[in-house]
Parts: sequence; C-alpha cells; structure tokens
Amino acid sequence: MKTDLIEIFQTIRAAMQPYEALGFTARINSDTTYDLWSEKNVTLLGKKRNEIYFAGLKILKADVTLHFMLIYTNPEVKELLHPALLKLLKGKSCFHIKKLDDILIEQLAEAFAIGYKFYKQNEWV
Repeated sequence: MKTDLIEIFQTIRAAMQPYEALGFTARINSDTTYDLWSEKNVTLLGKKRNEIYFAGLKILKADVTLHFMLIYTNPEVKELLHPALLKLLKGKSCFHIKKLDDILIEQLAEAFAIGYKFYKQNEWV
C-alpha cells in the first residue's frame, strides 16, 4: 500500500504515459502535475474544438487528484468503472487518492483503457 503522495503520483503517471504513444500529448509533465490532451479537431457537446482534455494528475497537500474528463462529458461511463474507484470521486470528474494499492492501480488502468476506447470510437484521438 502506497501512502507517499509522490510515489502515488509517479505510479499513476506511469500508467498514463503509454497513452502518449496512442495519440495524446502531455502538455505538462512535472514533478507534481501531468496531463494528457488530444490535439485533434473534434465536436464535443455541440461545440467545435481543436483539442480535448483526456486526464490530469496533480499532487495537492492532502492527496493526489486525478481529473478524468470522460466522466464529465459522458456521465454514463461511470457505470463502466469499478464501484471502489467511484468512491474516490468528488464532484463530477475528480478522484482524490490518498492510498494506492495494486487493486486500485488496476482499476485506474482499466478506466484509462475505457477512456481511450471511447475517445478512439468517437474519433477524438
């Protein structure tokens, strides 16, 4: 069980980084912040955009936050995520992580895979 915020951040970032090779761009990749964007022209929620946010990770004082945009734009995707992962959700799309074990990292990896598949099917990446 990992409780060190830096170690939690680094572990989750490592699970996110393979998506850079699948069409996402890391705009920020620092010791405390990491995010992924698709820089493709898309129409989302009725608006044309030249980019779309995928996910972002940040170390705060008390936890590591993970913003997962797909569940903000498509709330029905929450039904595909593990219930234990959803317990960490605060607000519409932000997970607050204070502890990380192998099970939770697997649930996060599964969420990223679901997100990627959804973005790919909608030609957002």
